[in-house]
Amino acid sequence: MQGAYGSFFWLIILFGFMYFMLIRPQKKERKRRQEMLDSLKVGDKVVTLGGFYGKIVKLDDTTMKLEIAENLRVKMERTAVNYIKGEEEKTVTEEKK
Repeated sequence: MQGAYGSFFWLIILFGFMYFMLIRPQKKERKRRQEMLDSLKVGDKVVTLGGFYGKIVKLDDTTMKLEIAENLRVKMERTAVNYIKGEEEKTVTEEKK
């Protein structure tokens, strides 16, 4: 009988470890990214997941127009933004604290 309780105890410890090492940080990162996407505004300089550098010239609920060169505008999904230029330095210094 004691072996069954011991196995159950280690199973609970394993699930706790998985939660704190995998699930919780992923939720935290997803929340940070969603806040960043919600804070996008016209005029922000961004870098997309594809590596395009540009300035937001128009925002809709799910899409945006990004100016990547003079008179060259591309329509993209808002979720294509990797980070806001200038914000990545703030994020790195906040993580070091």
